[in-house]
Amino acid sequence: MVQLSRYRLKTSVIVLEVPGMQQTTNTTVFRVAGFLRQETWITKQLKWFIFTTCMICGLTAYGKDKIAFSELRSPIIFRGDHKYAYRDPAVIFHNGCFYLYFTLSETAADGGYYNMTAYSISSDLVHWTFPKIVTPRNRNLNYSSPGNIVPYKGEWIICLQTYPTPGREVFGTNDSRIWIMRSRDLENWSEPELLKVKGNDVPREKMGRMIDPYLLEDAEEEGKWWCFYKQRGVSMSYSYDLKNWTYVGNAQAGENVTVIRQGNEYVMFHSPANGIGVKRSKDPKSWGPNVQLLSLGQKDWPWAQGRLTAATVIDLTDEVTVGKYIMFFHGSSKEGMQAQRAHGAASLAISWSDDLVSWSWPR
Repeated sequence: MVQLSRYRLKTSVIVLEVPGMQQTTNTTVFRVAGFLRQETWITKQLKWFIFTTCMICGLTAYGKDKIAFSELRSPIIFRGDHKYAYRDPAVIFHNGCFYLYFTLSETAADGGYYNMTAYSISSDLVHWTFPKIVTPRNRNLNYSSPGNIVPYKGEWIICLQTYPTPGREVFGTNDSRIWIMRSRDLENWSEPELLKVKGNDVPREKMGRMIDPYLLEDAEEEGKWWCFYKQRGVSMSYSYDLKNWTYVGNAQAGENVTVIRQGNEYVMFHSPANGIGVKRSKDPKSWGPNVQLLSLGQKDWPWAQGRLTAATVIDLTDEVTVGKYIMFFHGSSKEGMQAQRAHGAASLAISWSDDLVSWSWPR
C-alpha cells in the first residue's frame, strides 16, 4: 500500500510526495508534484471544486443559529378562546423554517363551527407568522386535520380530511373523507383530490366515514406509500402512485395517527380518549398495545385539562440547527369542551425529546 508521507499546500498547487519513487530515464515512475504544477484542466477543476464547496458550506451555515429551546417561555404557540381554536397540527421543516399547518376552527353565530386548514411559519419556534387560511370557509366541507406534508416527485403533498357539519353537528358527518393537495412552494395549494384508499372499485359513498390521514413511505420498499387513517381504529392502505390504493386492514388505535421511523422500528403516536399513546412495530401494519401513554404537563395546564391530544412528531435529530424530535399537539380546556367538544377552545403547543421517551417543554 502506498502511503503519502506528507502533503504541502502551495498557493496554486497541491504537491504530493510519495516515498520510494524516483525519476528514471524510461519514465516508468511519475512525479506527482511535477504533474500537478502543469495547471492541467483536472487541477483547475479540483481547485474550483474545493473553493465552491467551502463557499457553499460557509453560506449554508451563515446566519443559521441553533434553535434556542431555553428561549421558549410557554409551550403554547397559538392560544385558543371561545371564538377560535387551533387544533390537529402537521409540520414540515424546510430551508431552515418550520411550516406548521393546523385546523383553524371558528365558532359560528348559530352555535356551529367552521373548520379550515391554515398555516404559520417560524425559523426559531418563538416568532410565528399570522396564520394564513388555505381552504374554503364552508361547513359542507370543513377541510381540516392535516396529517403531514411529504415531498413527492418534485412537489409537496399534504393530506387532510373533510369534516362536514352542515346542520350544526358536533362531529363531522358520515360524509367525512380524506384528501390530498399539491404545492410547489408550501403556500399555494391545488384543489383537493379524494384518496380512494379502499380501492378504485369502491365508490365514494361506500367508503365509509374516515378522517385524520397520514402518509409514510415504506422503509424497505422505495416508492411504496402507506396511508394511515381513522376508521375502525387505525386503517391502513398502500399505493405506488398516491392514486391507486390497496386496503390492508386495521389495528386498535385512537385518532390523529403519526408514524415515524426510529432505528429499525416504526413508532406510532395516536390519540386515545386523553393523552398520547405510543406504539412500536417492525413493520407498518402490525401494531400491538401501547408501550407508553404521554400526558406531558397536562396536570399543570388549565388550557389542556379538558383533553390533550392530536400529537404529531417530526424527526429533526440530524438537523444541525435543531437536533431533536419535536412534538406539536393541541390541548382543550374543560370550559371549551363543555361549550363545543370539537372546538374546545383548543391551543396548539410544543414539546421536544432526544429519544422519544423523555419529553421536555417550556416551564
